[in-house]
Amino acid sequence: MNFRKLGNTELNVSEISFGTWGIGGDWGESTTEDALLGLHRAMELGVNFFDTADVYGNGRSEELLREATKGKEDQIYIASKFCRAGDVHDPQTYSEEAVRAYCEASLKRLGRERIDLYQIHCPPLEILKNTNVFDVLDKLQQEGKIRHYGVSVETVEEGLFCLTNPGVKALQVIFNVFRQKALKELLPAAKEQGVGVLARVPLASGLLTGKFTNDTKFANDDHRQFNANGEQFNVGETFAGLEFSKGVELTEELSWIAEGRESLSSAALRWILDQDAITCAIPGFKNVKQVEQNLQAIHTKPFTEKEHIRIGSFYENSVKRYIRGAY
Repeated sequence: MNFRKLGNTELNVSEISFGTWGIGGDWGESTTEDALLGLHRAMELGVNFFDTADVYGNGRSEELLREATKGKEDQIYIASKFCRAGDVHDPQTYSEEAVRAYCEASLKRLGRERIDLYQIHCPPLEILKNTNVFDVLDKLQQEGKIRHYGVSVETVEEGLFCLTNPGVKALQVIFNVFRQKALKELLPAAKEQGVGVLARVPLASGLLTGKFTNDTKFANDDHRQFNANGEQFNVGETFAGLEFSKGVELTEELSWIAEGRESLSSAALRWILDQDAITCAIPGFKNVKQVEQNLQAIHTKPFTEKEHIRIGSFYENSVKRYIRGAY
């Protein structure tokens, strides 16, 4: 395993870490047994950082992490998120009373005394600008409830605003070969200020595994079905904002990146790791096989400068205009 420092914090985290939305819910069926086996296998292979949220399975992901990391609390770092269990547009959701309650509930489910990275979960920009939520997080940090805090954002504008707050130590952004906008301004700014970056939706909700066709069907409880066009939350969280059939088409056009590499998914993750401003990619998983497949990226050869230029041109000329949602 390779490790990278989370911005200018003291945390060194595995460059492939894992998100736990998939084992919590909204990605079709996931058994507790498969989830725990996947978590244990990831840790066996050197993963020391997991991202979760209070709303993933209504706390299920946090509870699974408590069970899997019992006795390893000092070795395994956990990032969690808050605010989407309430009305994200209501300033009261970000009051000290509310945030403290969210934090305490997550600590209880995680079985921990401190959350290593506590993130605001995709809040509206006006909330960040017009509430004292950062002051609340400063207070929780001073009390030892959280080690560091950050923000999971939907847009470059939100990310740049968060960088104006010195307490923000990490940004979580949707970033993959289909969604490269952060490369121009946000990633360089984060690097310059010593802020870590977690790349979420790194495989575009599975598109970049190359296993989907236009005939692929998703279960009704899978966000790739119920949020395909942004019906429930930002469409960018599903297939990186691409309409599914267009995503399948573009994936086929991009399949060349797997040549000489283990797989399309390992190549897609490798491209993310080639960006030096990225702390880690956080793909999801539902079983041991997916954990092992995602970790192949660590051993996948980096892209050449010529290949990076080709991928950048592909995004600008073939992908960019098809991305939907706030970006």
